[in-house]
Amino acid sequence: MDTVLQTRDLRRSFASRRGVVEAVAGVDLNVKAGEIFGFLGPNGAGKTTALRILATLLQPSSGEAMVAGFDLRRRPNRVREHVGYVGQQAGADPSLTGRTELAFQGQLYRMSAAEASRRADELLSILELTDCADRATETYSGGQRRRLDVGLGLMHRPRLLFLDEPTTGLDPQSRAHLWDEVRRLGEGGTTIFLTTHYMDEADALCDRIAVIDHGKIVAEGTPHALKAEIAGDLVLIGVGDRSDAALALLRDQPFTREVPDSVPTNGHIRLYVDRGETAMPAILRLLDGAGLSLETIALARPSLDDVFLRKTGRSLREVVG
Repeated sequence: MDTVLQTRDLRRSFASRRGVVEAVAGVDLNVKAGEIFGFLGPNGAGKTTALRILATLLQPSSGEAMVAGFDLRRRPNRVREHVGYVGQQAGADPSLTGRTELAFQGQLYRMSAAEASRRADELLSILELTDCADRATETYSGGQRRRLDVGLGLMHRPRLLFLDEPTTGLDPQSRAHLWDEVRRLGEGGTTIFLTTHYMDEADALCDRIAVIDHGKIVAEGTPHALKAEIAGDLVLIGVGDRSDAALALLRDQPFTREVPDSVPTNGHIRLYVDRGETAMPAILRLLDGAGLSLETIALARPSLDDVFLRKTGRSLREVVG
């Protein structure tokens, strides 16, 4: 499988009042043709900065990158010819129609008027925007505007499409619709590189994921492989203000694989066990015998949030929320 994107020690620093901030701190990536590749991390982790560098919108401070077969530093114009970029902010002029926006985008990439019109019609159909194609985009719903943004990024048939937080702010129905479009594009052979802080989005869409925090990649692999690194089941336990006592009690039990060093601020203990169905009755008996009143208990499989917690010591849900 061909490599569409490759970076080595990619870095970007910014000056601030507190000194130099390294937003991207030595990122190594390798994205294959046809993949849906995800950058998962909280806001401020460096996802958007890295994406803007790879789309030629920011200069890297140092490091190397090959994007769509071209050197990012030496041939940025050729990179732009072969990538599409959909940022977090809407790119369409609210006073223009969706059809006009798409056709104009095509002509910016040196398509003839006839070719741009044909391609616009094709994308309007694919993205289910035909019914609103000749209305001003200010009348579009949030989901329609986001699908139009994706169409603008696809207009010139790029080898690689960058999507920065593609579903942020969308209602659940629009979000699900856009997920379907991303999957369809991936199945059609488009290589997609998306950033997200939604664990379910990364899990549902991405063939591979790089987890990024403070500008560094802390884990990389398929969603399944990353979650498989955390063996066993996860039991979530709430005992109110007696969490420290419960944690001490559970720490050395034979069914326990792993417990946190301290109780998180939300008071819920995350206990990793070999087999949840046999551990839960033992936990109930143990807490009852110690006079600890159980408020909540739940059994789950490890998630991408557990991967983030394992690698960084923080919950992605808590960082984003």
